[in-house]
Amino acid sequence: MAVTLVTSVTSSSARFHFRSFSSSSSPSPLSSTFLRFQLPPRFRLALSVTPLYHSSRARAHTLAQATLGLTQANSANHPKVTFAAKDIDVTEWKGDILAVGVTEKDMSKDVNSKFENPILKKLDAHLGGLLADVSSEEDFSGKPGQSTVLRLPGLGSKRVGLIGLGKSASSPSAFQSLGEAVASAAKASQASSVAVVLASSESNESKLTSASAIASGTVLGLFEDSRFKSESKKPSLKSVDIIGFGTGPELEKKLKYAEDVSYGVIFGRELVNSPANVLTPAVLAEEASNLASMYSDVMTANILNEEQCKELKMGSYLAVAAASANPPRFIHLVYKPSSGPVKTKLALVGKGLTFDSGGYNIKTGPGSLIELMKFDMGGSAAVLGAAKAIGQIKPPGVEVHFIVAACENMISGTGMRPGDILTASNGKTIEVNNTDAEGRLTLADALVYACNQGVDKVVDLATLTGACIIALGNSMAGIYTPSDELAKEVIAASERSGEKLWRMPMEESYWEMMKSGVADMVNTGGRAGGSITAALFLKQFVDEKVEWMHIDMAGPVWNEKKKAATGFGVATLVEWVQKNSSS
Repeated sequence: MAVTLVTSVTSSSARFHFRSFSSSSSPSPLSSTFLRFQLPPRFRLALSVTPLYHSSRARAHTLAQATLGLTQANSANHPKVTFAAKDIDVTEWKGDILAVGVTEKDMSKDVNSKFENPILKKLDAHLGGLLADVSSEEDFSGKPGQSTVLRLPGLGSKRVGLIGLGKSASSPSAFQSLGEAVASAAKASQASSVAVVLASSESNESKLTSASAIASGTVLGLFEDSRFKSESKKPSLKSVDIIGFGTGPELEKKLKYAEDVSYGVIFGRELVNSPANVLTPAVLAEEASNLASMYSDVMTANILNEEQCKELKMGSYLAVAAASANPPRFIHLVYKPSSGPVKTKLALVGKGLTFDSGGYNIKTGPGSLIELMKFDMGGSAAVLGAAKAIGQIKPPGVEVHFIVAACENMISGTGMRPGDILTASNGKTIEVNNTDAEGRLTLADALVYACNQGVDKVVDLATLTGACIIALGNSMAGIYTPSDELAKEVIAASERSGEKLWRMPMEESYWEMMKSGVADMVNTGGRAGGSITAALFLKQFVDEKVEWMHIDMAGPVWNEKKKAATGFGVATLVEWVQKNSSS
């Protein structure tokens, strides 16, 4: 660390002002930082601090090194699994685990306690009746969440696993859960090869979707974020054969698509899991730039610094960022197919608060979740995770703008105060009556910017309100849009991805709660209908000619049981972009 200190003291009174300066518009968080204590003319002090770590090497999946706490992320161990669709007799498959997905009905037995299901009956015959006997002893009935792995002689596979699907399995989320159970069984047994088969065969119409969901669940189930642990285990699973779902190029393409989306979800999870002392706004911008470098044939990045945002009059966004020593970064990635015409232009806008203290309305007390406010950039993680997947899949005929107004909401003498009036980039004024309703202030300028790109449709995602968690719980996101057509598109995409969305009302009469006596609006209307009034606020910054949807994902961004991010939103966004492409 290099420190330069110059002082001249002739006054006993002093006021301190902290600010971060950079001579470059580069998004790199690793350049020197200058902290200036701005005092009366007779007292001057300046420090030049060189970070402890400096690296110019671009890393697509490993976060840039940080200084606070001397913490740096270890290299990520992403599971690399080969998927293959096969049409063979299950009794002839050779490998570590033959995993059979069974419903409660599949487990029914005749008067002789023998399986009635043809596949289970065949397997049991090769095992001399041991499968039926052991499943009874293990009290396995096929209920969801049940699984048992048996080491029985008589088959090519070393083990047979029975995984419960409940009364029936008909949704992508059910088959994704099957894949996750397969991954858990493989990890527990240190298996390197697994085959998955259903006791009851799928209809031809749903085989592609079901196989894809199984592959996705397997990849996501294998993933463990150990970048910040001193020790980590590397998954041993290398190959998964999916039996009974057909074969051919269409299915292989669908399995490859599932892998690409899953690694986008994993990238989103890693971003949200990263602590705020590692994932600063500048580091988030660097990760976005790395994506553009990785997919340079179809993707470009434009990272705006604070001065450039001032030129665009982003007063609402910059007011939120003003209290932090970590400067803001406005992220704009653009995906354009390398060939062919573009028929649709889309924008995905993600809330990018890498930490939210609440500002002067600081988050306090039990339930404030201040210790989890690293996940307040979950919307941006969904957007960048989708960007990674789309860069890999390369859908034709669609242009996509990925936009994030990244910053921190902190407390200092330079920060916004309750009662301040901000001017957004569309000229509308906002009276701040709660500094903890900051996400909508950053999204306001981001939405104006998105509409100025000439897009046809915009979807924004944000961990915006606790009110939405109260309304819908932790596993479902609320969606708001004036467009019935856009609602149908995105809900259909979520049904294919297995993520849960619920359309909420845009009750215009509630706008009365958002009116200010001294400005165009206030930034929060109180507790009643808090998620609705937040959506109505965002609507003020969307061009009427642009179809728009707001997704409040405050609940499903985080899995409290696993104490980790979910990657929510990535799969639905990719499905929606695919639907709008010409593929």
